[in-house]
Amino acid sequence: MLCLETWYFQILVLIAGLLKNPEIALDSLAVCTAVSALLFMVSVGFNAAASVRVSNELGEGNPKSAAFSVVMVTLVSFIIAVIEAVIVLALRDVISYAFTSGETVANAVSELCPFLAVTLVLNGVQPVLSGVAVGCGWQAFVAYVNVGCYYVVGIPVGCLLGFKFDLGAKGIWGGMIGGTVMQTFILLWVTLCTDWNKEVEKAKMRLDKWDDKTKQRRPSQDFSHS
Repeated sequence: MLCLETWYFQILVLIAGLLKNPEIALDSLAVCTAVSALLFMVSVGFNAAASVRVSNELGEGNPKSAAFSVVMVTLVSFIIAVIEAVIVLALRDVISYAFTSGETVANAVSELCPFLAVTLVLNGVQPVLSGVAVGCGWQAFVAYVNVGCYYVVGIPVGCLLGFKFDLGAKGIWGGMIGGTVMQTFILLWVTLCTDWNKEVEKAKMRLDKWDDKTKQRRPSQDFSHS
């Protein structure tokens, strides 16, 4: 699922090469993408933590602890993401000089920074919810959501805004935000509607099924050794 998001960013950068002024568009998008990828590592950590903690709590039969873990990890990640977004906005006029000395690129990056800030806030929530979904065993569902929101909605909308409405890099990034917003709201809605008691029962069923398979393998292994 992280691969789908990484490819999503890279495809948008490739599409930016088809704009009227591709040099500036590519440079500004590359800088913003680099900043986003760097700060995204924080969210990846929360993604793994949420996945492991939720799966452990469900496996131990603690629905309230699982729900509490979801709330806390999402809240902490969101607060950190907001702080990151505020810092990016405060440094919008100088942040590009860490990558290039060009003033034209710096101005283009400054114009994209509000879009980058929104992306950072969304990336503070969306990866955590994806981790929760993985911990609950919803990998297939999340994969379909990612493909639909990123590649069916985000990229076409970005191309439409960037080329048809002549918004350039802003339009492409706006389309990306649209896909991410849709994905975040879908995952948030599913998480809020989750019955954690039922998820505990499903986890127990999966564990029992795994135990049965393990017991079936042991006699055959013992027989082969004898």
